[in-house]
Amino acid sequence: MELSGYDSTRIERFFPKNWKVIHFVDLRLRFSQGSHYFIGMRFLHCLLLLVTSFSLLPIISAEQPIQLKDAVRPGEGRLAISVNSTDASIAKLARRAFGLHGGVTMATSSKSAYTFNIERASGSSVTLAISSGGQEQLRRSVPGRDLQNAVLRACDMAVEATLHTKGFFAGKLAFVGKQRGVSEVYTADLLFNRVRPLTADRALVTGPSWSPDGTKLLYTTYYKTGFPDIYMMDLSTGIKKPVATYKGTNTGGAYSPNGRSVAMSLSSSGNAEIFVAESISKKPRRLTTNKSLETSPTWSPDGRRLAFTSDARGKPQIYEVSANGGPMRRIPTNVSSYCSEPAWNPVKENLIAFTAAVRGGFQIALYDSVKRKSEIVTSVTQSAVEPTWLNDGRHLVFTQRQNGRTRLMLLDTETKKVSALHVPDFGDASSASFVY
Repeated sequence: MELSGYDSTRIERFFPKNWKVIHFVDLRLRFSQGSHYFIGMRFLHCLLLLVTSFSLLPIISAEQPIQLKDAVRPGEGRLAISVNSTDASIAKLARRAFGLHGGVTMATSSKSAYTFNIERASGSSVTLAISSGGQEQLRRSVPGRDLQNAVLRACDMAVEATLHTKGFFAGKLAFVGKQRGVSEVYTADLLFNRVRPLTADRALVTGPSWSPDGTKLLYTTYYKTGFPDIYMMDLSTGIKKPVATYKGTNTGGAYSPNGRSVAMSLSSSGNAEIFVAESISKKPRRLTTNKSLETSPTWSPDGRRLAFTSDARGKPQIYEVSANGGPMRRIPTNVSSYCSEPAWNPVKENLIAFTAAVRGGFQIALYDSVKRKSEIVTSVTQSAVEPTWLNDGRHLVFTQRQNGRTRLMLLDTETKKVSALHVPDFGDASSASFVY
């Protein structure tokens, strides 16, 4: 809803359907009954217009989308904001969250385009008020699972209202964490305030991948067999079920956008190929048939296609295939002789992020099918690998490899701002997956 809009149904409350007839009769009466009646009717008419104007002020309901006018400063590409709260812990949390977003920059209230005020309300909810130029533009009550979740959801609401894109602060990550030499699957919020392990297998694990609703998680583990198998974990029960334990390697499990199908890379046929199972309980069907290796499947936003890595030309490149099968087609990234780990943008179907070999290391690149060209979007020390998109289609998380350590980083693909998601003392973290 745009705040400058009017509700036509509310006009009818003051002007009935036959108002034209009544108005015509009024005009005749005005001239027939003299100046006193004319003045009286004019006063009544002005009073009615005044009441109507107040009644047509915009009203924000919980179900309506919020959208304030664009206030990104020309040439800067970022929105200047200030964040206030009488609760110091809320202000600190909100400012830390906004510090991750590449589309905003922190400023004082006098120099900001918008001021976000977040205050504690009843229970686990907060009140969000957005002001601009000293005038309040929006006030909302925002519930949450707890206070932190409510604050982060309020920050997301502020992003949606002012930048007109989805917020990601209240989302969650799954990733591989390595502490004291042991790798397990962990989950955390983007601020790494709440981190907890999901597995305790004490075995090599890779490639966690959320279901779209965030209730299930696919991952590859060497648990039990000592070979890579795909398992599914139900987070509501903690129960783990095998999805693919075929002879050879079973890796790259990824849910389709509707959560019904699972793509994976299996080598049971002799070499790694792309397969799709209509559900985790059904036998997967083969999509590719080649002498080359096909790995790392990723779904298009509409679930009709899959992009993946193949060395059909001798070195890894990005290919795509229909989810129903058929010939595979190379995506002309044309930026490096080594391209792998594709991640299809969930919002902008024309964009695919991937890992590219650059100058003796690896960096994250972005392919645009409309422009039919690629761009290197990171320039970190040593290597950036394993991109995964956030829900806004603008930011992505990647793994930085440096001096034998791994760390999760956040990238704004528009401004190229890079932020570390955790301190090095946390330990190694890699292979992230995001869900909101």
